[in-house]
Amino acid sequence: MKSIVTVTGARPQFVKASVVSRALKASGIPELLVHTGQHYDAAMSSVFFEELGLPEPAFNFGVGSGPHGAQTAEILRKTEALLLERLDQTAALMVYGDTNSTLAATLAAAKLHVPVIHVEAGLRSFNREMPEEVNRVLTDQLSSLLFCSSETGAVHLRNEGITAGVHISGDVMQDAVRIFSGIANQKGDALRLEPLDDGDSFMPPKKAALLTVHRPSNTDVPENMQSILEGIADFSGDVIWPVHPRNRHHISGLPTPRNLRLVKPLPYLSLLRLLSEVSIVLTDSGGLQKEAYWLRKPCITLREETEWVETLEGGWNQLTGPDASAIRSALDRAPAGPWVPLYGDGQAATYIAQTIKTHFKL
Repeated sequence: MKSIVTVTGARPQFVKASVVSRALKASGIPELLVHTGQHYDAAMSSVFFEELGLPEPAFNFGVGSGPHGAQTAEILRKTEALLLERLDQTAALMVYGDTNSTLAATLAAAKLHVPVIHVEAGLRSFNREMPEEVNRVLTDQLSSLLFCSSETGAVHLRNEGITAGVHISGDVMQDAVRIFSGIANQKGDALRLEPLDDGDSFMPPKKAALLTVHRPSNTDVPENMQSILEGIADFSGDVIWPVHPRNRHHISGLPTPRNLRLVKPLPYLSLLRLLSEVSIVLTDSGGLQKEAYWLRKPCITLREETEWVETLEGGWNQLTGPDASAIRSALDRAPAGPWVPLYGDGQAATYIAQTIKTHFKL
């Protein structure tokens, strides 16, 4: 039987793949898992495979970081070589989200006439300055099966002339939150956080905020970073920031508020535990906006736009950009509307697996 070649390269993709891989296995669909190595730090990569129950990748390209062009080209080259060796054994190539790994693998498959499956299709920020927006638009244009998290994604695709192969599956990240939150909360030991620099580990205080900042539009602009730090200074509790490896040098030399606590990156289960304990989330991440929503935590998005527009309803998610004044105001506002379910019922992976099985007759 032919297999699905799944290409991942970044932490959110590992989480998504973990639940879909389970569903593929349950449906009897063979899968070949590939890790491009786009995230190369052990705390950001290998530990995710361990705690999410993902098998070790059959191939690890080990591309590491680098300029967009060089990184994309290297992943494309290595994916093409792999597919050429397995053309008669491959039913389709599956990708997630909008990273350079996503686009590069898609280009390699499309040029070899291997069908592409895109999970999390149809997302749009309508900001072409974001590399992710370019990646997702091009990937959707080249995909044969497109799984959208909501009707909004399907509408975006329809507006771009894409209607064939489009499915509203719900969001596989909700599957992951449902499954792994239960596992994380069963841990008997108290969550302890490791300071970024030397120091004793500590438990999150009763009132705390979770901060994540990783987008170059924020981290690479000192004025934006400084404005974000100024905005959180008046929060009445601690602000806990698990610092992404690429950001260590971005915060050096910047004056930091006394309530900011920098900690080492967290594995996914620990992140879910921390998310369940904090009172509010500030982030420029796409995925964390949804995770905060599903766990009923107010979110402040440090961007001017969001792909997850449904989360803005009722004020559960607020857009501030890197604006200190707007951040302060948002911290003072509670959600005004009721919480309502979004992005499916937590069974997206099963729907995706069954659709793949039927479509490719596996």
